[in-house]
Amino acid sequence: MISEAILDEEFVCNLTACKGACCVAGDEGAPLEEEELQILEEIYDEVSPYLTEKGRAAIEEQGKWAEAKESSYTGLATPLIKSDNACAYVQYDKKGVAQCGIELAYLDKKIKFKKPISCHLYPIRITQQQFYDAVNYNQWDVCSAACALGKELKVPLYKFLKEPLIRKYGSDFYQQLEGAAGFRKEQENEK
Repeated sequence: MISEAILDEEFVCNLTACKGACCVAGDEGAPLEEEELQILEEIYDEVSPYLTEKGRAAIEEQGKWAEAKESSYTGLATPLIKSDNACAYVQYDKKGVAQCGIELAYLDKKIKFKKPISCHLYPIRITQQQFYDAVNYNQWDVCSAACALGKELKVPLYKFLKEPLIRKYGSDFYQQLEGAAGFRKEQENEK
């Protein structure tokens, strides 16, 4: 079940404006899927050098994942650094932009796992229902600069998130999503 906002809203991350706020703001960490728990165990030694001292301490204290109150996946999420609510897997560049330590290790070819799918898909959030996934756009004020840039560049959210959507649901799904977006656009043009 896909929200129409996935097709209609325009979005392009603008890290120079938001500084990666989605990784450091909020009340819980990134939702994790069941199969990602073992992956985090397996890759942690390679990822650890890419984390802050506070992040490593939070993981040592809480574990590689934590109970999440509102997670739509397994009820588990990445742990947070208690002093500032940042994800324990976060790292900062010289300009103070939050970066995913897992993704940095991936980019350095230390691991083959890019990052949790919920992070890769953001601002799309998936709520698992009994017989289907509800795929929704999570509108949050920390992404206002991304919305503005998306409008300026005229990039629909589903196109900006093509890679993670294919990673999660496959290329056939993405082609159907493109088809649905094209059909919606044709209908709007006919009005």
